[in-house]
Amino acid sequence: MPVIRILPHAEYCPEGATVQAPRGVSVCEALLENGIEIEHACEMSCACTTCHVVVKEGFESLGEMDEAEEDLLDRAWGLTPTSRLSCQAILSDRDVTIEIPKYSINHAREKH
Repeated sequence: MPVIRILPHAEYCPEGATVQAPRGVSVCEALLENGIEIEHACEMSCACTTCHVVVKEGFESLGEMDEAEEDLLDRAWGLTPTSRLSCQAILSDRDVTIEIPKYSINHAREKH
């Protein structure tokens, strides 16, 4: 089972975290199932950028990006060449390391 290493994020996981997830699930699903409440305003339907992550290691091992994800990523805060929408980044057999950006474009977050 692949491992996702999450770099420290002040709100979601201040100490950082490491979670295991089955092959074939999205990074977003894996984080949520392991208690890391990453934003996902569109309920993982590839309609926003609130679940944007930067893949620090293992980018090539994630499922291919489709045109809808590429178009949406242009609107993400802190976009990098290894940015992905975590709801669309499907795990394979390799481990990945991700960083959750400090900000998102979601100005009306729940629970805040």
